[in-house]
Amino acid sequence: MQILLSDAIFTNGTILRDHGIVFDKTILEVAPNDDLRSRFGTQCTELGKGSVLVPGLINSHVHLEFSANRSTLTYGEFMPWLSSVIASRDELINECDDTCTTRAIETMLSNGITAFGAVSSYGFDLEACRKASQKVVYFNELIGSDPKMADALYADFQERLFSSQEIEREGFYPSVAIHSPYSVHRILIKKALKYAQEKELRVSAHFMESLAEREWLDNNSGAFQPFFQNFLKQTQAANTAEEFVSYFSEIPTLFTHAIQANENELSAIKAGGHSIIHCPISNRLLGNGTLDLQRLDVHSIPWLCGTDGLSSNYTLDLFEEMKIALFLHAHLDLLSLAINLWHSVTDHAAKALRLNCGTIAPTYDADILVMRIDYPINDQLPIHLINHPHIIESIYIQGEKIK
Repeated sequence: MQILLSDAIFTNGTILRDHGIVFDKTILEVAPNDDLRSRFGTQCTELGKGSVLVPGLINSHVHLEFSANRSTLTYGEFMPWLSSVIASRDELINECDDTCTTRAIETMLSNGITAFGAVSSYGFDLEACRKASQKVVYFNELIGSDPKMADALYADFQERLFSSQEIEREGFYPSVAIHSPYSVHRILIKKALKYAQEKELRVSAHFMESLAEREWLDNNSGAFQPFFQNFLKQTQAANTAEEFVSYFSEIPTLFTHAIQANENELSAIKAGGHSIIHCPISNRLLGNGTLDLQRLDVHSIPWLCGTDGLSSNYTLDLFEEMKIALFLHAHLDLLSLAINLWHSVTDHAAKALRLNCGTIAPTYDADILVMRIDYPINDQLPIHLINHPHIIESIYIQGEKIK
């Protein structure tokens, strides 16, 4: 059992001044410092002035297999970026071995990320994710819109999924990702979701990231038209957007991006009990616009914040992601947005990923960051923690001090 006494605890949007925690693998108690001192005496560790305890951060959406990218890919618009990914895919994947992937995972840990959802297209990051100190929701991604190739594509997906299930353990959760409505045939989607539902696996999917996707799914036109004709000899979208969302109606799903989603689709997402993952830096770099958070709030859709991968970001740092979001959504109340961003990388993310963390409260896993600040603590602490350079002194995952 460990006892940490801090200047403040910040969790679930609430600031608790002069409070501490008692924990082993899980949090046993949260109480005022004086109370804990009187009961536990020298067992307490005094963290001192400027110490703030926050839940470990949760990166709900990251691609690790392209972590070798720095300046290879083309930014500014979605289609030039996608074309550059296809042209450089083999080169980037070959450059990112286990050492490269492990470095990305350790960078996330240093940035306070104690759990993450890894979307894996090829399974090349499996070993590094297995060894990660963090909790990992490992999304095996299914892709393929050609019905003639359905059996072969599903067999490849199944092989990767089964490989991840063979090493399942506490803290490592094999899961399913459906790439997108334009890139996966309905036969494959329904088969994979049936299996996921039977095995109670977590599910994620990209949805309505770009205007090109919107035009292709609605009208079989736009920037995707020559892409599909030239690369895949397809003249019609694999699904409509409405059909795609309907496939997930019985299994809560994390939909990533949803910038171009319309009102009917948002209503269906709400009805299905789904969440939306916001990746502000990726959206800006790929020229896809900005997710309308107010629309999500109107529909009461929980939203999370993720980094996406280094194929469309310059960092795997949720503090940076939150800071960019603070300035990107300039029309929203600053403090309310900051608090919601903290929810999006802690308790809301944990709930969507079905993890017992993201909150400093009894019975939750002791996934905790000890931060040190050099400014007064006040009601705007959620803003200051995002904007000021942050010092993470210690990181605990399930009560074990990792750093």
